[in-house]
Amino acid sequence: MQSSARCFLALIAMDGMYVCFAGAQKQVTKKSLFLKAPLRQFNTVMLSHQFLQDIKVLDLSQYIPGPFATRQLADLGANVLKIEPPNGDPMRYFMSSSEECMSPANISPVYKHLNRGKRICRLDLKSTSGKQSLTSLLQSADVLMESFRPGVLSRLGFDRDTLSEINPSLIHCALSGYGQTGPYRLRAGHDLNYCAASGALAISGISDRPVISFPPIADHAGAMQASTAILAALHARHRCGEGSYLDISLFETSLSWQYLTLSQQGDNRAEGLINGGAACYNIYQSKDDFFLSLGALETQFWTIFCQTIGQEHWIDRQFEPMPQKDLITDLSDLFSQQPRSYWDNLFESVDCCYQPVVLPAEVHQHAQVKCRQSLKKSGPSYPGLINDEAVTISQDFIELPEDVTPTWE
Repeated sequence: MQSSARCFLALIAMDGMYVCFAGAQKQVTKKSLFLKAPLRQFNTVMLSHQFLQDIKVLDLSQYIPGPFATRQLADLGANVLKIEPPNGDPMRYFMSSSEECMSPANISPVYKHLNRGKRICRLDLKSTSGKQSLTSLLQSADVLMESFRPGVLSRLGFDRDTLSEINPSLIHCALSGYGQTGPYRLRAGHDLNYCAASGALAISGISDRPVISFPPIADHAGAMQASTAILAALHARHRCGEGSYLDISLFETSLSWQYLTLSQQGDNRAEGLINGGAACYNIYQSKDDFFLSLGALETQFWTIFCQTIGQEHWIDRQFEPMPQKDLITDLSDLFSQQPRSYWDNLFESVDCCYQPVVLPAEVHQHAQVKCRQSLKKSGPSYPGLINDEAVTISQDFIELPEDVTPTWE
């Protein structure tokens, strides 16, 4: 550097990491550096699977919601230790026959997917040794995820005051069906019940009856809500040094998704713009019994669609009163005249929001899936790229021997 430029190279420590930058001579603070230094000035880019590598997550949850939430954290590098009861998580043999459940080797692929990247051990939390092991793990944990019914963890000797004494900076996420308070707090339920109670089922399905959603909406939405809240709590702890208690319910998460339903009173099943009442946004069936989706909500897409099929006189019918039973019938008759391959070829290069309903067995061969390597043999990959790179994830879990005391090492 030339002395006349009065430039300097600053080396500042921030939470154990060192950042180098060059600039005009002036007073520099950690705050100004953190807010103003663009990412591209750093010589080292942290890999996505290292984003959370210093975060220790203790997972006491079972079934889908909790394990899915902590798996999202594990995918981004968190050290997740899953504690299961002596008989294991019931999801180990989910959707398996009774004969298959008899063999420890026949672990459900669903269980493997939910717990990839984790270490798993079994503890009897009702025993003295189990409580001692859990206490030791909690002392240095960053996050506790549990999905017990309200009150169960307290009866095991780990109420909120005790947890706070063990680890004041702990982020405790209690993920339950209806929440830790209220008249439904102890009521049993599953995804179908939470969707029913929140109104999610009332307006979804065909005109005659609601239809069960699959995969379970409340389970996965609740898991995403939990992981988002955990990440926010970690950020808050970084700023103020205190832990948090997160009371997340599957019911309320499902309810939070009902803003469309609650903001347009009066619509019934298959009578609204995007729940089956509009011809431009609907599902049709081809001559060879495949299903086809049309999502031409915008006028330009609907216009292109009508022009492509030679039905320009339908363009002005897009906004007929709901439900558009006559127009839906006309489109149904049209699509039923040709096989799926005909419609796929016709709309291949037409920008009108057409897409065949792909069968699960066909997903692996989908061009977009193959291009972005969205599926592995073990199941879906991390859903997205980070810094233009696929996220490196572990495809399996590690089961600790029963005679080994679990630690964070």
